[in-house]
Amino acid sequence: MTQFRDRGVVLRTIRLGEADRIITLMTEGHGKVRAVAKGVRRTTSKFGARLEPLSHVALLGWQGRGDLDTVNQVEVVDTFRAVREDLDRMAAGLSMLEVVDQVGQERHANPPLYTMLVGAIGALADHHAPLVAPAFFLKVLALEGTAPVLDACVSCGEDDDAVLVAFDILEGGVLCQDCRRGRPLGPETLGLLRRILGGGLAGVLTEPRTAATDDVAALATEAMEVHLDRRLRSVRTGHFA
Repeated sequence: MTQFRDRGVVLRTIRLGEADRIITLMTEGHGKVRAVAKGVRRTTSKFGARLEPLSHVALLGWQGRGDLDTVNQVEVVDTFRAVREDLDRMAAGLSMLEVVDQVGQERHANPPLYTMLVGAIGALADHHAPLVAPAFFLKVLALEGTAPVLDACVSCGEDDDAVLVAFDILEGGVLCQDCRRGRPLGPETLGLLRRILGGGLAGVLTEPRTAATDDVAALATEAMEVHLDRRLRSVRTGHFA
């Protein structure tokens, strides 16, 4: 067995036996890790409360020969308390964990995905903003190489913004008046999408809730669900704003 140190965000936990848990984390240097935390459900456990979903931790563990590693020591980097204490933010945070759990590959490092997740949860803790989770979905799609086409009609190539009036998930982007199908797309919504994927993310995260932000949230969620080929449970049982 090989000892390792890393930082990671706890994605989910499941019970194992009478006192243990299996912890799934997205780590900086080892990708998605599944590890047994022994005794954490006992009241005497020193770090059981530190290994809850959304916690950002530094850990020391042993890499197992099979699918499961072992966690030996844990130190909290950030608990993101503001997210945990707000049901709406918690729902948004859990939706991002769910996406990363699906996208991340076990023991394959993906530092950009880890960094994006930590940054997004931090942004959610700083601002109760409606576009944090939807923007995260879109940035993950871009990281996966499946970002929607926003600069021209994906069907005919028309690039006049005045006639880009629809968005179709299966087509992969915006459509013009002549090719339109899917959901209607207003200029405000298109502008927000372009800012998220074109370098204006910081400003977008301070946007108040509007009809356009709701449209972006619905579109981003649908696009992510199509990419994952599954519904996001945490989105469908909660809400972002």
